[in-house]
Amino acid sequence: MRNDTAPANRSGPGGSFSLRWDSRVGKWVVMLMAAAILMGLGYCALLRGVATFLVVEDVLAPAQAIVVLGGQLPFRAIAGANLYRAGWAPRVVLVRSAPQEAQHALMKLGMSTPEEWEVSHRILTRLGVPPSAILIPAQAVDGGTLEELQIAAGALDSANAPVILVTSKAHTRRARMTWHYVTGGQSQGIVHAAPEDPFDPARWWQERQSVLVVVREYLGLLHYGLGFPVAARAGRL
Repeated sequence: MRNDTAPANRSGPGGSFSLRWDSRVGKWVVMLMAAAILMGLGYCALLRGVATFLVVEDVLAPAQAIVVLGGQLPFRAIAGANLYRAGWAPRVVLVRSAPQEAQHALMKLGMSTPEEWEVSHRILTRLGVPPSAILIPAQAVDGGTLEELQIAAGALDSANAPVILVTSKAHTRRARMTWHYVTGGQSQGIVHAAPEDPFDPARWWQERQSVLVVVREYLGLLHYGLGFPVAARAGRL
């Protein structure tokens, strides 16, 4: 018995449209995914660039002194001691910080904690820097980087000889620019970032502390660009 029933047409108008539609959707999905990946890569590259701009490192050269800027214990003091032991300069400068409100409150309670510069001094001596090679100016800093470098510059013998500025990675560009401002460009500020500083320009936006560091540095650069108006109003210029 002959079967005259024709096979079903599985590629009719509706089926062809569905295949074409699926193909177009697939292409759009691939294109959107590729665009998202490229945008993500560009976004990450932009964020890396934001932090990388802040980080500079000069070639080390003999200097009259190593200025260890305050902050980020113990990394800056460790780096300063290593530079001294390597023979880059004959002395290390530490600038004292004025007591803060928390320290005053502790004093009222008959309690005290070592100040930051005291801890840095202990680190330096522990790592082989003789006390006679550590210069601590009498004036204490009650401001930021500008005042700290002004005090350090005033304590040095020569206004023209270079110095090595030891600080954290994200602070290097601002430290160099501020030293140039303080000395009128007469003394070269050789910036050196503490090698053990954990700041990572490749992922800074993932860590709250690093985000605060980057924001603070750009505010500091803005202050520099405006000619330190806040410091001028405070009578520090």
